[in-house]
Amino acid sequence: MRNLELPGRSPVHAPDGMACTSHPLASQTAIAILRAGGNAMDAAVAACAVQCVVEPGSTGIGGDCFCLYAPEGSTEIVAFNGSGKAPTGATVDWYESQGITELERHSPHSVTVPGTVDAWAQLLRDHGRLDLNDVLAPAIRYARDGYPISSRVHCDFSGEGDILNQDENAARVFLPGGKVPAIGQMHRQPELAASLQKIADHGPDAFYRGEIAHDIVEYLQSKGGLHTLADFASVKGDYVTPISTEYRDHTVFQCPPNGQGVIALLLLNIMKGLEADRAAGPITLDRIHHEIEACRAAYRERDAFVADPAYADVPVERLLSQSHADSLRARIDPTRAADHHANPDLPRHNDTVYLTVVDKDRNAASFINTLFFGFGSGLMAPRSGVMLQNRGQGFVLDRNSPNRIEPGKRPLHTIIPGMVARDNRVVMPYGVMGGQYQAFGHMQFLTGLFDYGLDIQEAMDRPRFMADPFTGEVEMEGTVDETIQAGLRDRGHRIVRPEKPIGGSQAIWIDWDENVLTGGSDPRKDGCAIGY
Repeated sequence: MRNLELPGRSPVHAPDGMACTSHPLASQTAIAILRAGGNAMDAAVAACAVQCVVEPGSTGIGGDCFCLYAPEGSTEIVAFNGSGKAPTGATVDWYESQGITELERHSPHSVTVPGTVDAWAQLLRDHGRLDLNDVLAPAIRYARDGYPISSRVHCDFSGEGDILNQDENAARVFLPGGKVPAIGQMHRQPELAASLQKIADHGPDAFYRGEIAHDIVEYLQSKGGLHTLADFASVKGDYVTPISTEYRDHTVFQCPPNGQGVIALLLLNIMKGLEADRAAGPITLDRIHHEIEACRAAYRERDAFVADPAYADVPVERLLSQSHADSLRARIDPTRAADHHANPDLPRHNDTVYLTVVDKDRNAASFINTLFFGFGSGLMAPRSGVMLQNRGQGFVLDRNSPNRIEPGKRPLHTIIPGMVARDNRVVMPYGVMGGQYQAFGHMQFLTGLFDYGLDIQEAMDRPRFMADPFTGEVEMEGTVDETIQAGLRDRGHRIVRPEKPIGGSQAIWIDWDENVLTGGSDPRKDGCAIGY
């Protein structure tokens, strides 16, 4: 339990239903949907749709989606991959013939075909109770009538002014009067409201076969993109088989590759062999050193092996074997940082929203939606108001890389929803935002709970750090004691302050004995946990 004399948040407790998101309007929307008779899936999609409006730098209908869903808390967990694919014309040969050597962010070549709307429609059809009209109505209202700019959203807008100014459509919508909207200023997206209404009225075909698709494809082609209407018409997300590992008497579930969930599980397997000093807590010199070194080892494995398994041999079983984790752990020098070998395959900075909802029947949704970077590619389709992601930057133009771009291929994804079970029942849907940080963040959050006895909110509040897989620098929040930082520098770590707080997180714990839900929401975002 936290020290109540200090600023901070307490966990939220409620008996009947709970939603945890990174924006209050989204959390309230989810609760309203539950009270109106919807279930956890209805509420998750409704909340996510609202976030696509009120957190437009983090997510949107021009992005991608993953979900884990536990019907009535069962460990027969449903996993869904709603990540988009490269256009059918995208080949290394084509890019070479055009003299293109890099998939730049602000270009049509960074845009894969968005999977979000198809994912929402399939998940609602198969697991929800309400229709798209009911579920999308709150998002449509906020886009049409307006929503106030919150503090973190303002920060995210401010950090992406340059990319927004490069696209006249994005600048018109997100920089009204040529300026970033002020905190508390009302903001509207009428074109997006109209697009959401078309999807509500006509289903996903409105996005993938109708006017919205024509608008997006025409715009991308005008910029030199390879996207076609046939690429959009063929979009279909997939139900997949979740992967898992055991940690401290709990089973942790993740979506399989092309996401990096396998690396979150690998990190947990590495940490199994380390003793935790519960009295000292997780923020000590030795513990941080070992976590950083585990991060370096696991992310080297990610960059070498994780890709779309339909196009590459991804050795999931070997990556998750305890012997492999033991081998990686054994190579960690307890007194010295390992040499860093830069890997330029993937872009560095990105953004996302994660949310979780549990309803009175204990259906549990672990839900994540993203544009990748803040405002994605920075490209907005002019008539539909759809901001387009830059997930294509997860590809490279190196023929020898498992993530080389190929027609219809999915890139390596950083976004990963999580789920924890014990005694054959789900006890916690959870997730950690923050792009590259996510796999490492899952490990830090879960070890805070299970190794150090932190409560669900304390595990989110703890100081964060991560070894940058590209530069080798260790991004470390300023809340880590300077004496510890000095000790890490003595061991060879290059410590730097992150440009903004690292990531965000949401989680709900299900106490089956008391029939009580306990939620936490990350203070690094604007959101909250709400229950009833």
